[in-house]
Amino acid sequence: MSKKSATVALALALTIPAMTPAAAAESKHLSIDSVQFNGMDTPKTINQMVDTYTTASVSVKYSDGRTKTFPLSYNRLFKSEDKIATNKGELIAAGTPIDMNGNPIIDKGVPGNKHFVSDAPDSNSFLKPINGNLYMVTHYEYDTFDAAGKSAYGLVPASMSLTKFSQNEKTGELKPEKVTKIDFSDVNGLWIACNGSVSPWNTHLGSEEYEPDARTFETDASSSARTWTESFANLYFGDKAKANPYFYGYIPEIEVKEDGTTKVQKHYSTGRFSHELMKVMPDERTAFFGDDGSYTTMFMYVADKKRDLSAGTLYAAKFHQTSKENGGSGNLEWIKLGHATDNEVKKMIDGGVKFSDIFETSDAPKDGFKAIKQYSYGKTEYLKVKPGMEKAAAFLESRRYAAMLGATSEFNKMEGVTLNEKDKKVYVAISDSSKGMEQDTKGQDPTDDIQLPKRSSGVTYQLDLSGNHLDLNGDKINSDYVAGAMSGLITGEDLPKPDGYGNTASTDKVASGDNLSYSEDMRTLFIGEDSSQHTNNFVWAYNIDTKKLSRILSVPAGSESTGLLSTGDRNGFSYLMSNFQHPGDELETKNITAVDKAALEKEISEKIGIAQTGGIGYISGLPSFTKLPSAYQFKDVPKGHWAYPYVSDLQLSNIAYGETEQSYAPAHHVTRAQFASLLTRTLNLTAKSTVPFKDVTNKQAATEIAAAYEAGIVKGKSSNRFEPTAPITRQEMAQMVMNAYEVKTGNKIPHASSTNFTDNGHITKSFVSAVQAASDLHFVDGYKDGSFLPKDIVTRAQAAKVVDLLLNSK
Repeated sequence: MSKKSATVALALALTIPAMTPAAAAESKHLSIDSVQFNGMDTPKTINQMVDTYTTASVSVKYSDGRTKTFPLSYNRLFKSEDKIATNKGELIAAGTPIDMNGNPIIDKGVPGNKHFVSDAPDSNSFLKPINGNLYMVTHYEYDTFDAAGKSAYGLVPASMSLTKFSQNEKTGELKPEKVTKIDFSDVNGLWIACNGSVSPWNTHLGSEEYEPDARTFETDASSSARTWTESFANLYFGDKAKANPYFYGYIPEIEVKEDGTTKVQKHYSTGRFSHELMKVMPDERTAFFGDDGSYTTMFMYVADKKRDLSAGTLYAAKFHQTSKENGGSGNLEWIKLGHATDNEVKKMIDGGVKFSDIFETSDAPKDGFKAIKQYSYGKTEYLKVKPGMEKAAAFLESRRYAAMLGATSEFNKMEGVTLNEKDKKVYVAISDSSKGMEQDTKGQDPTDDIQLPKRSSGVTYQLDLSGNHLDLNGDKINSDYVAGAMSGLITGEDLPKPDGYGNTASTDKVASGDNLSYSEDMRTLFIGEDSSQHTNNFVWAYNIDTKKLSRILSVPAGSESTGLLSTGDRNGFSYLMSNFQHPGDELETKNITAVDKAALEKEISEKIGIAQTGGIGYISGLPSFTKLPSAYQFKDVPKGHWAYPYVSDLQLSNIAYGETEQSYAPAHHVTRAQFASLLTRTLNLTAKSTVPFKDVTNKQAATEIAAAYEAGIVKGKSSNRFEPTAPITRQEMAQMVMNAYEVKTGNKIPHASSTNFTDNGHITKSFVSAVQAASDLHFVDGYKDGSFLPKDIVTRAQAAKVVDLLLNSK
């Protein structure tokens, strides 16, 4: 080989992997042994209290014993007020509800035909790729206020949007490519849409929360059940006479088809109650629910067929308490309410069935009548099911009927539900374990199955799943995923008095956990708060094995953390979806002294708007479990070598390659092409056009140099020559790395007229500022005699150190 050929080969060693793609595929790849999140502090300043942000990180331990720490970041997709949804040829706000004809619903609180816009984005179902495309279904739960500032809660139809994403192949960054509103006209519209889940067959399972009470709807024209439902009907159908409480309180399933259109169906056979969400088990038949509110019930559904929720059996749990410690524990016994198909239940609704058709009532205890207390009515009532109306009672008045059969209707604020498949555990969030869950010392309730001390900050429970269970009648339950026991896993801690930030629960613990999502790969339970006890709500990561709890995200003061979903793999990238809703809400009730409360409210009002909009986004920086690095095989940079930490880290990040499979060649020189390519891979830059330099002929090098050139990191030696094989000097390296630092952080290099190195006069004037800035940031060091040697050639080991320090800089 000629000297020139050898130089060119060496120049490409860092730019191109030493192995061919086939050889690389055969090389040993690492696996991930464990993942641990490293938490962040609570917000302390007004700016932090207004922001949605994270300073947390995640440490990944690989199968060869190496550990890499990834910084997390929060990525904003859009706000519910952003006009990005295409609807009938016009752009409307993503959170705008539409009526049965697909028209935006007008907010008549003020003149001007202004649309309603929800400030409450909730569930995100980021689906697995469909026909090569990425889609996400998002809930818009309700509108807090109308345009006149009056309460609009419960009065306005809810909505969902479908977002089609574009995804950066290098970084995984998501961008909304198209947003549309989902049509619910075939199912009489959508009631308050709280949380949701992705089914095992890749559909979105939504929810309808706080179902309107059919009894008071029928008997009290001034009740919220009547006024809310009539307002809904007027806005959705244009006719309040079409109001029917039995239209709402179910699980809507949304299928995204290959052409990007949606199919919507409501599953009436899953029962009617305050659905927080539905979570389906691995058998693709069994499901558990949240039932939000006071005096609610735990339900389980077993479908007749896999992947088909149109017919099944509904059960309700009776809780037998065994302990009140650590949030309480007990055994669960299941009561069969009945079997139905969606069509059977819908036929009853369409037939005009009313509450009075199902039950007889009494105002006082009476023979043959059952005393119960459950959420929608709010007080003790005395009921008897009319002959032949048992199925209607089971599926239209599920909580009432369950309580009549002896199920426990004392749960309070039963929110998120998620699954740990490997350990056969279901996790359930009780955001506030008070009211019906407290011991009834005054004997005022019909039953007292749950007798726990009050804990307003709530408890996250785990349910133990197994098969071979019998229901209360002694009949076998046809599922291997029946919950037999329930115990506290993570408890909050109420404070005796507020702290300086207005928190009434410890900020070192979860307060009022709501959204739950579990990552099988990371062995981590994620918890999003809906807490009036924390001024800023947080997202937490709880490692199931180490029991470590880490705060990983803070949302704006007064807002709720919603839309939590750990996606798993999406084209080789992992995401943790997370939204916020109603920012600044209820801040006026907070006793805040640590910062200027008035200034805080003003900042939220000006930067976001108090209860005017919500944010949709995700946490990135999570490790991929499919795009895994190769095993470390560089024998010439062993663990004892000074450059090992840097070379190892860049190899784990797939940024630096060896000259051969087992040789890194740390003392070899680095060329301009090599260093430009390193910086491009470090910042995940992508070229938009071809390289302008005629002397860059290698395809991969040309793409990477073009990306660095477009970003302003590198320049040519002339307008059409880059001199890719020329060795890079230490002062050139300093300039390039500081240019890259500017691109990464947005921070400009400060001007310097000299440096603190003894050979300052040897540094070319145009490089002085970059050398000094790189020294100040500790990207580069001088030698023992205080010199910098600016025109010395950079080695591969030196380059690895500088680039790795840049990679991990903030």
